[in-house]
Amino acid sequence: MDLAVLVAAFVLIFAGAELFTNGIEWFGHRLQLAEGAVGSVLAAVGTALPETMIPLVAIVFSGGHATAEIGLGAILGAPFMLSTLAMFVTGVAVLVAARHRVLGDTMLVQPAVITHDVRWFLVGYAIAISAAFLPVDLVAPRWAVAVLLVLLYVLYVREHLRAESGDAVPDLAPLRLRRLDVGHTTAPDGGPRLRVVSVQVVLALACIVGGAVVFVGAVERVSSAVGVSGVLLALIIAPIATELPEKLNSVLWVRQSKDTLAMGNITGAMVFQSMIPTVIALTLAPSVWSVTAASPLVFASAGIAFASTIAIFGPMRLRGVLRGRWLLVGGAFYVAYLLAVLAVTVASAPAAG
Repeated sequence: MDLAVLVAAFVLIFAGAELFTNGIEWFGHRLQLAEGAVGSVLAAVGTALPETMIPLVAIVFSGGHATAEIGLGAILGAPFMLSTLAMFVTGVAVLVAARHRVLGDTMLVQPAVITHDVRWFLVGYAIAISAAFLPVDLVAPRWAVAVLLVLLYVLYVREHLRAESGDAVPDLAPLRLRRLDVGHTTAPDGGPRLRVVSVQVVLALACIVGGAVVFVGAVERVSSAVGVSGVLLALIIAPIATELPEKLNSVLWVRQSKDTLAMGNITGAMVFQSMIPTVIALTLAPSVWSVTAASPLVFASAGIAFASTIAIFGPMRLRGVLRGRWLLVGGAFYVAYLLAVLAVTVASAPAAG
């Protein structure tokens, strides 16, 4: 039964992702935004909703230390998954499509856009993780860091919107729900009106969020049956489901050779996840957002996220190009961390018994 639910939820997420990639391109076109702003801001924030809901619900509405730990795992799991597994999946998509691409696995990205995102991620996440080393009873410094992270994200978005206006998204496919414009005239350029585009984007987000919630619920039931701890469940298993929108959106855009959108969708989500959800933990669950003797493995995922990001985008910074094969490095970091988690889990099993 749970397997059928997983499949149905995946189909719903995939349908939502397809509607979303198509709708968000038209939405950005109507607002006269460029690829970088559409991918790194609009698409990234939209598809980040499912994984942002988990810590919000766990920490704010559920209460209790156990559920707060699940929220912690979800917050740390998002940047970890985006910088490792999401990169790997996108790299595989590029290599699969390489034979049909003019430049093979060389990605048609705007290096300045991706470098901009990576720089903000490294800075923002470093500040957020550093705050976890502060004593729990230092309330004022933690709130100061939270305010700083929010301000940094506002500046990040402002830079994107200012620097990229006018560089339009190329090769727009017809809006999927353009038939909703029946009885009305279309926009002057022959495309759909903004209100119809907005309906499609909202519908797509509903499918993505709804499918992710159902998917995570089924995964949690299966995982609890085999005895996986709550914090590791949220860190490793739940983000696989909640990061599906970013992965699927990026794969769809890679197939269309819209690589700036594909990569910006992931790197923009990394920036968002490193700043906004961490504010929830910093202010509402300070005892959990704290590095202790019992939490080094959980916070080690942040180190993996930093290492994977630098390993993937360091060569791009030096050479001015990004190749799909470089993204596969993320898979190696993902497997390495899973093996570490498995080793610690097995080693602690007798003591738990």
